Amino acid sequence: MTKVTCDLSISADGCAAGHGQTEERPFGDDGGDGSGAALHAWMFDTPEENRAELDLMAGAGAYIMGRNMFGPVRGGWDREWNGWWGEDPPFHAPVFVLTHHPRDPQPMAGGTTFHFVTEGIGAALARAREAAGDADVAVAGGAATVNQFLAAGLIDELRLHIVPVVFGGGTRLFEGVPPLRLEQVGSRAATGVTHVTYRVPR
Repeated sequence: MTKVTCDLSISADGCAAGHGQTEERPFGDDGGDGSGAALHAWMFDTPEENRAELDLMAGAGAYIMGRNMFGPVRGGWDREWNGWWGEDPPFHAPVFVLTHHPRDPQPMAGGTTFHFVTEGIGAALARAREAAGDADVAVAGGAATVNQFLAAGLIDELRLHIVPVVFGGGTRLFEGVPPLRLEQVGSRAATGVTHVTYRVPR
């Protein structure tokens, strides 16, 4: 049976983004310019060292993300916004965006189409499973969305990429999640990051 996975880069104090997120600083007070550069340097500065983890991230058949990860636009879709990633987003698969405001699907270059789901995480997961076929479904983030899926018991495998920076506050993983006893099934240290994989009990 296919899995529901999640890959998330977090600071040493468990934050996926700092306080004060804005369009100009999407990761807020992240100790830098707000772009999340330190948190994601392992992906872009040393990709070959982290090829196994990057390949796993890219291997999903469909993705789910929260509206905050998709972009800074709030309320009704009164402004054109097709995500942070330009005309050719890195997903190359269907992406289901959680929102309270209906919007028509947005096809992009490279095989990515953003679908906007207003019925909640259960509906998003059902649609993503159907779209993924025999491949896994990945909950892409942000942390608040991951926490919803964890609280509902809907994630099978949690792959954390822990970066040795401290935000001092922000959007934290496991916020509002009931007690869990995770099973560690893998770990690997690399330059500027430690990759830890957990199986999440149902």
